[in-house]
Amino acid sequence: MKALTKVTRSIKPAEVEKKWHLIDAEGLVVGRLAVVIADLLRGKHKPSYTPHVDCGDHVVVINADKVRFTGKKLGEKVYYKHTGYAGGIKGVTAAKVLEGRFPERVLEKAVERMVPRGPLGRDQMRALHLYAGAEHPHAGTQPQPLDVASMNRKNKVGA
Repeated sequence: MKALTKVTRSIKPAEVEKKWHLIDAEGLVVGRLAVVIADLLRGKHKPSYTPHVDCGDHVVVINADKVRFTGKKLGEKVYYKHTGYAGGIKGVTAAKVLEGRFPERVLEKAVERMVPRGPLGRDQMRALHLYAGAEHPHAGTQPQPLDVASMNRKNKVGA
């Protein structure tokens, strides 16, 4: 009789099967939604997860402009960037970003900071498709809807 072996099998890039997920972000809490998206992009929900291979899925997020913050974060959370010049630090509040031209960047930055930095993280971020409205051009891929609000009662504000 053959004994059980304790060998972890690493998946190869050619063996990865990528699925498509559709998430409606209306009324969902930014940080909690970002965690779910980051796990899907990295592939941590799969039993074949391999840390050094892009084994994650594609994620399409609609209504990214309707995400919510808890507490006083909407007015007090500040996103900083630096111009490269001395004293060139700039800050903008979350409310200004959501009212601005690219409101989906709030969610994009939250997810970006949860995936690894470097070439692998950049490949995984290319699988994230964010749209401020309810329409998206990925209907041909038949993304499967994922109800993040029903995973935990705290995922949705006012529920």
